[in-house]
Amino acid sequence: MDIRMYKPTGKIQNKHMLTLRDYSTEEIYEILHTAVALKQKQRAGKKHAYLAGKTLAMIFSKSSTRTRVSFEQGIKQLGGSALVLQQGDIQLGRGETIRDTALVLNRYGIDGIMIRTYLQSDLEELAKYSACPIINGLTDDYHPCQVLADLLTIYEHFGRLEGLKMAYFGDGNNMAHSLMLGGAKVGMHVVCCSPEGYMPNAEIVQAAQQCGNVTVTSDVNEAIRDCNVIYTDVFFSMGQEKSPEKVAALMPYQVNGALMAKADKSAVFLHCLPAHRGEEVTEEVIDGAQSIVFEEAENRLHAQKAVMYLLMKNKR
Repeated sequence: MDIRMYKPTGKIQNKHMLTLRDYSTEEIYEILHTAVALKQKQRAGKKHAYLAGKTLAMIFSKSSTRTRVSFEQGIKQLGGSALVLQQGDIQLGRGETIRDTALVLNRYGIDGIMIRTYLQSDLEELAKYSACPIINGLTDDYHPCQVLADLLTIYEHFGRLEGLKMAYFGDGNNMAHSLMLGGAKVGMHVVCCSPEGYMPNAEIVQAAQQCGNVTVTSDVNEAIRDCNVIYTDVFFSMGQEKSPEKVAALMPYQVNGALMAKADKSAVFLHCLPAHRGEEVTEEVIDGAQSIVFEEAENRLHAQKAVMYLLMKNKR
């Protein structure tokens, strides 16, 4: 399906945003179309307080810059308010169960919950008992909101998604998982290029391959050939201990000038940030003319506003 041909409906069927595995191509396009419209309104200075009076609770087991600021600013621009709950502020993780936390928040009239945490199973348990929509701000397995921002950025740059080739280089982590799922569902050819021992979860790879064109390889030259979008992420996710062995294994997958030169001439570089310059990417690439990482970072705001609007406007 060509995103340019999609006719918005103003709704999605899902109650939660836990992983893009649960979302159809049409629902992803609905979010992207809504994000484009909200971005245009924000850029034009037009008020769009569609969630006036709504409250988003934000639970952080992992710290963040982009997630915290984009969600807090996003709900504010939509006319609502944010309630920030850091790990040390609440009893979750200090004896109170996830179920009890969900049931308590239900009683306080919360309209949506964004959680950034470690275990996907914790997120799913919260969703099981929550009366309001749950949004995955990041888990060890998935990062769906980031990928929606990535797809929005790619669409803005190329005017299409279908038929483009996107290659991810580095650790087969939550970003690799979500890029494979999201990219496949919108008709991109997604290649995950990782060394043996650091490849993405095989079960998630299989699920992504059932959605579309997904390749997993350790061959850098195969991955970069005719590539339109080059993507990487930090070698060590939050909470992981740095090891010389992993650095040595991943350094041949660094995105540098020599690698970029092998891609399509119109190729762009993306990174979810924060970046460790000189490790997974060189300064010449991330600060170069092909890099659109800050447009990508801005689009976290617009994509997440679309998710909040579509999930929270009719709290179920």
